[in-house]
Amino acid sequence: MSLKARRTMIAYSFLTIPLLFFLCIRIFPTVYAFSMSFSPQYGGSFTLENYVKLWHDQVFWKSVWNTCKYVFITVPVQMAIGLLIAIAIERVRHFRWIYRMIYFLPYITSIVAVSWVWRLMFDPNVGFLNEFIGWFGIPPQNWLSDPKESLFCVCTVMIWQSMGFSMLIFMAGLKAVPKQYIEAAQMDGAGTWKWFWKITFPLLNPTIVFLAVTGVIQSLQTFTQIQNLTAGSGSSAGGPLNSTISIVVYMYKNAFQDFNMQYASAVAVVLFIIILLVTLLQLKILNRNFDY
Repeated sequence: MSLKARRTMIAYSFLTIPLLFFLCIRIFPTVYAFSMSFSPQYGGSFTLENYVKLWHDQVFWKSVWNTCKYVFITVPVQMAIGLLIAIAIERVRHFRWIYRMIYFLPYITSIVAVSWVWRLMFDPNVGFLNEFIGWFGIPPQNWLSDPKESLFCVCTVMIWQSMGFSMLIFMAGLKAVPKQYIEAAQMDGAGTWKWFWKITFPLLNPTIVFLAVTGVIQSLQTFTQIQNLTAGSGSSAGGPLNSTISIVVYMYKNAFQDFNMQYASAVAVVLFIIILLVTLLQLKILNRNFDY
């Protein structure tokens, strides 16, 4: 065997271990869940029973609608706040790293810890938020106990924790904008608002695409915040009255509370298809090129 052939064989042998790991951890469970979704709960042959049941399941459609709300509320707001903070920090001349650290700290903090701190703040009896709005004469709110307010409470926690990540990525995007474009626009008499919308914002398009895609996928998979904010004290996650339930929470309840793995697998397959379609649609719409 030649030296080149032996080197090639060694290289492929090193690639075999991560490839097998990927197949065992990613591919095999995916295929197994897909096949399980076509099986009845108590054994039997191929069936579409789970998908037919899913189509007529009102709680499932409630979870789909709530998940859409999480996406449409949290992703644009956290990106807008992140962009505003990034622009504000770019104008700071001294100790810029302190502001970056302060706003990025929630993102690297445990989601469980953050959720429980906010849960205590939302407490209608001893929480800080009711005391705070009381200073302005606003009556106490039930927050997480009120079906009309609970979903917005969860969205607030998600936005608060993720806006630091958006800020950091937008700061990197702002650094990549060529300064000569802005200087040329300023020499032509363009105001701050105009050169931002005509030059800076279009050049941030790759950053916006990245944050939109990752933010939507993250929102579609929302689970930990809902579990820690709404579960406990005799109530299950997603309450009250399924007002905060998401697709992942519904899948978890079917799999590990009702022990119906086949039905939960059908929910997982639908979630996978939704994420795939939304991501392809986003890349098609947002991924545009700008020539100057």
